[in-house]
Amino acid sequence: MSQVCLIEDEQKVAAFICKGLEEHGYTVKTAKNGEEAKYLIATEDFDLLILDIMLPDINGIELCRQIRLTNAQTPILMLSALEQVQNKVAGLKAGADDYLIKPFHFSELLARIEALLRRQKIVVKEDHTLVFDDLKLDTWSNVAERAGNQITLTAKEFTLLELFMRNPNKILSREFIAEQVWGIDFDTGTNFIDVYVNYLRKKIEKGFAKKLIHTVIGMGYTLRNDR
Repeated sequence: MSQVCLIEDEQKVAAFICKGLEEHGYTVKTAKNGEEAKYLIATEDFDLLILDIMLPDINGIELCRQIRLTNAQTPILMLSALEQVQNKVAGLKAGADDYLIKPFHFSELLARIEALLRRQKIVVKEDHTLVFDDLKLDTWSNVAERAGNQITLTAKEFTLLELFMRNPNKILSREFIAEQVWGIDFDTGTNFIDVYVNYLRKKIEKGFAKKLIHTVIGMGYTLRNDR
């Protein structure tokens, strides 16, 4: 059965969720704060993370953003007593897959968990290996290859390349890249997107005559096979 990591500092809420999930056959590990959560996630494999937005040592949105730097696949269900639209949007932009307002009925929590796990099984089955031309990306093992040669990428470079490979032949604006990879609004006064794209280009195109990432002047970048 699926293993869940519950990140919740309110003892009564955590006990309520744990009891209900365990009665339905789930294995649950709990963390009371961000540091405990990061340790658990780094040392164990979870099928789902339940993350409260109000934690004693870190905002749940920031913790979600940090988790997504190294873990792009595990579904995250965010819990919060804050029901304003901007809080939901912030949570989803940070990488959460769903957002549930407290207080909630356990049956709704269970239904959302089951829906996320079903969706995850489909994604893992169909999309964990991405291929474009002679470029290959395995999102299970975080391994990138070109023509069979492994490429060493940082976490951000890997996420950036995955974004390109999931959107081949599309023009990706700097604003879109900033939002999808960094979860922030793009500042037109900076060139950090261009810097990261250039880092990535050098790594995947070094030693190859064919260029794959192209600049579209005034618009952004595109992953394209120009034969």
